[in-house]
Parts: sequence; structure tokens; C-alpha cells
Amino acid sequence: GNTDECAAMPPPCGADQDCTDPNTTGGSLKDFVCSCRTGMGSSVGAVATCEVNECDANPCDAAQSQVCNDPDPTLGSLKDYTCTCPNGVVATGGAVTKCIDDECDATPCGMDQTCADPDTASNKLHDFVCTCKSDTSIKKTDGPATCSKNECDANPCDAAQSQVCNDPDPTLGSLKDYTCTCPNGVVATGGAVTKCIDDECDATPCGMDQTCADPDTASNKLHDFVCTCKSDTSIKKTDGPATCSKNECDANPCGTQTCADPDTTLGSLNDFTCTCPNGVMATGGQATCEVDECATSICGMGQTCTEMNKAANSLHDFECSCDNDATLKQVDGPVPKCVEDECTAMPCGSQTCDDPNTSAGSIGDFTCSCPAPSMISAVGKPATCSMGSTDECTPTNPCGMDQDCSDPDTTAGSTMDYVCTCKMGTGSSVGAPATCILDECDSSPCGTGQDCVDGNTALASAMDYTCTCRAPKTGSAMGASATCILDECVPNPCGTGQTCMDPDTSTSAVSDYVCSCMNGVTATGAPATCEVDECLATPCGMDQDCNDPNKASSSQHDFTCTCKSDTSIVQTDGPATCSKDECAANPCDAAQSQVCNDPVQTLASVKDYTCTC
Repeated sequence: GNTDECAAMPPPCGADQDCTDPNTTGGSLKDFVCSCRTGMGSSVGAVATCEVNECDANPCDAAQSQVCNDPDPTLGSLKDYTCTCPNGVVATGGAVTKCIDDECDATPCGMDQTCADPDTASNKLHDFVCTCKSDTSIKKTDGPATCSKNECDANPCDAAQSQVCNDPDPTLGSLKDYTCTCPNGVVATGGAVTKCIDDECDATPCGMDQTCADPDTASNKLHDFVCTCKSDTSIKKTDGPATCSKNECDANPCGTQTCADPDTTLGSLNDFTCTCPNGVMATGGQATCEVDECATSICGMGQTCTEMNKAANSLHDFECSCDNDATLKQVDGPVPKCVEDECTAMPCGSQTCDDPNTSAGSIGDFTCSCPAPSMISAVGKPATCSMGSTDECTPTNPCGMDQDCSDPDTTAGSTMDYVCTCKMGTGSSVGAPATCILDECDSSPCGTGQDCVDGNTALASAMDYTCTCRAPKTGSAMGASATCILDECVPNPCGTGQTCMDPDTSTSAVSDYVCSCMNGVTATGAPATCEVDECLATPCGMDQDCNDPNKASSSQHDFTCTCKSDTSIVQTDGPATCSKDECAANPCDAAQSQVCNDPVQTLASVKDYTCTC
């Protein structure tokens, strides 16, 4: 007879297994097959051992680099897998919520205290410490500390007005609740009473063109002050400025220039404009219609300065020419060198003439000497050779090497009346050497777009002027034109979350700054386009394809997971649930008419199909 061993009671296989008997003839025993419905495993003639490795479903948090381990993959042992963080924190049967847990993230201490968690790596709880900001010696573990502060200790009220302070609640959570009370009962909370006796005119509510009067200051009555126009005392207003008018041009402040007053109210003063015929304008005073750059003796001694255009907006167009040779010229600065021997013009007559310095800047330093045996001489003029005269400037110059000496009266009775005049710079003195002043900035030694300051104008102090670049450029130098730099990263043009670097801060290098994203993407001369590919974290699993359609950093959670076995199964922002029937590949022997059955068609369940004859 036929015998189907699977029909025996009790069933030969487990409750979670399928039983098939390939041969039901009476002589065929112990050839039934037990196949696991869930997990993997089968056995012939005995109950199968079913296995499910729970880590195949990627249950741990990959974003925190957690590692999964299933110590017992048997079907009866579920939720025994572990997830382990890189720092050793472990959770069983689920992912670790946070590998590093800082209890201070929950702000458990309050606004008046600081919080510190000494151990965040091990996820130890209840060890955070709260410390009072007002007194760091007051601390408490696992809870907020009790802090206190009496705001009156700082004497916030006005003692000069005998104000009394009271803090009804000295806890740190209650601030600015103290009161200041005047002897007349006026009270203010959170600050001193401005004035116990209030004169509203102290706040100058009327303006510069009006007088103010407060008829009642003792009772602190408000809004009763009176404003009166100075120009017309009949114009008054209570609790606000009066409306007065005045055309400033009536006083003719511009002279021959054209005057205009756009706002004739008395509150608007010094807003009139003066306009020159050439269009130069100034507000609140006369305009400078012409600028004569030669007025500052900018060319130096021995040279003549000519201003080409005196219009205020025309600068650096003056011309310097040598007095002894008009063909030697220089625009916007002195001629580097003029040569002149003053003795050529025979200024001494029959006396001997000597010019020790023939540069054009040295004028009037020739010496006239009387014939021997006389030792009398004079600088810059013929000597008085007659007996009985005394030139204090000869034979030794009492003024020094850098100054010219002249004696206006050489009679024997006239002494200490010689005059010392600086050869360089400015300055003179009678009867003593002069104090010479030389402002090096007068020669405009700095470059275009730089300001010059000479910190020491003494003649002996040279090359100590400072050249400073005008904003937005930076840089300065002493004794020379500055090298100006332009850092394009100040202010940051790259935008939020990007760093800026300017490799070349020279003023000629523009738009060469580099913007860098946190993920390494860069751009030159403009903000970078930062991208984030969410698929790099492999959020879908091995059996699925991941696609991030928008990699902009602002676009998150829009990646899709598509099953490799069935591309119509798609899930956004998470793994898809995929299935696979192994019988679809016809793994059984069709020649023997075997029937295939796949009891569990999840992708995690492989090789669990059965072939039945």
C-alpha cells in the first residue's frame, strides 16, 4: 500500500516547517523532507534546524557606524542581535539611539547656570554638573543648583537723590525686579528713578532755536513744558517744539557765491549750500572754488611753481621750473636737480666770490671776501671792508651749516642783530640759530590713494613720514610709499557654511578668492554649489539600488531605493520591501515532473524552495 509519512500524527516536522514525502510507497520510509517556512534550513527524515541571521536586514544605525552581530541565528532566537558603537556602547535587539550622549543638550540647569557633562562617551547618566554663573563655587550634580543674588547689593539706585532700593525676590531667575523709591514716593522698577524732581526741559525737547520752560517740576507733572521761538517769542507751543522758520541765506553767508537753503525751519541749521560758478559746492559754509597748489611752496628754493588749473577738482597739475634754467621742468613735483653758480653774476663786485653749493635749492649762500690782508667777509652780499665795521656773520657763521646768516647792521656798536634763515624747510631767528621745520608730506611722497602723515617735522628727522592706504585697501609704510593690499574675503562673499581664502591680496588680483564647502567642493570668484549625495551612506541595502535625484545640500530625505529583483518596487527615504519567488527560475527537474514550491519569498530567504516528485 501507499504510505505518506507527512500524514502521521503527530506531524514529523515542526509547527513552523513544511513536510513533503517524495515517495509514498510502503517500502519507502524516513525519506520525508522538512523545510523551514521562515529562515533557512531543511532536513530529510528529521526535523530541520531553521536559521535567520537578523543582521541581514541592516537593523543598526549605519550613519553612526554601528556594527551588527547575531550570536545565535536559529529561528527560535530572535531580537538577540547587538549593535555596537565605535566607542563601545552596545544595544541588544535594536540600534543605539545615540553613541555619544551629552546630558547638557536638554538644558537641565536653567538660564542662570552653566552645564557640564564630564563623561559623554560611555553614556553614563545623572553625572552632569550645574554651576551658578553668579558664583562658580555653587554647584550641583544631576540637577540645577540653587543660586541667589540680591540686586540691591550693587547699589543700582541713585544715592545722590536718596533713593531706597528693595529686591523682593533675590533668586537669580528673578532679575530687574528691584525697585528704587524717591523720598517723595516716585518709584521705578529695574533701574534708578531718572529724576525724583523732573524738569522736562532737561531733555531739551524744544530744539536749539527755542527756549523751554517747565512750570511745575516738583509734582513730576508731565507734558506741561512750553517751547518758545527765540526769533519770535509770540510763537509758543505746549508739550512739543514750536514751528519757527529762518532762511539762513538772508545773512549772506556765501558772499559772491550762490546761496540756497532747502529747509528754512529753525530746527534745520547749517544746511544751506554755497555754489561756485564752476559748480563746486559746499554745505554749511563757503565753497573753495579754486585751489592753488603753488601756495605751499611745493617746488622748493631756486624753483618757480606754476598752477595750470586752479579748479578745486583739478589737482597734481602744477609745474616746477628751475630759476636758472627755465627749460628744466617737472609736473606734480620739484625738479630733481637744478645747477646754479651764483658767483657767475658777480654779486661781490671787486671782492672775491665763492659759492660752496651750486644746487638750485641753495640760494644766497655765496661768500664775498675783502682783499688781503683783511679777513672780513659776508654771506649772500658784498662784505663791508672799511675799518670800524663788524659783520657778525663772518668769518665764522654763527647759525650753523644748514642756515644762512645775514647782518643788517655791521657798525661796530651793533651786535646780536644777525638773522639766521633755514636753507631747507621753514624758520628764522634773530641773534641765534633758527629752529628749522620740514614737513616731508609737502612733497607728496606717497602713492595715489594713500594718506601721508609726518610725525616729526624737525629738520634732523628725515624719512619718518607714514604712508597709509585708504579703505577698503589696507597697508602702511614709513619713509616710502605703502604696498596696498585688498583681501576680498573681508567681508566673506561666499555665504553661510562656506570658508573663503584669497590667495593673492594684491590690488590687481580681483575675483580670485576661493569659496570652499564642508564637503570639499570649491569655486573661484563666487559662492560654491555644495552637494550632498545621500546614497553614499548606502541606506538601501545590498539587494536594492539607491538614487539621489537632488544633491543640493538643502535637499535631504529625497533618495529612493529600488529593488533589483523588481524595479517597480520603489521606496523614498528608506529601504524598499523586496520579494523573490525562487521557483520562477525553474530550479527543479522538469524531466521528472518535479513540482517547485517557495514557502518564503523574501529576498533574505534563499534556498528554501522544495522540489516534489
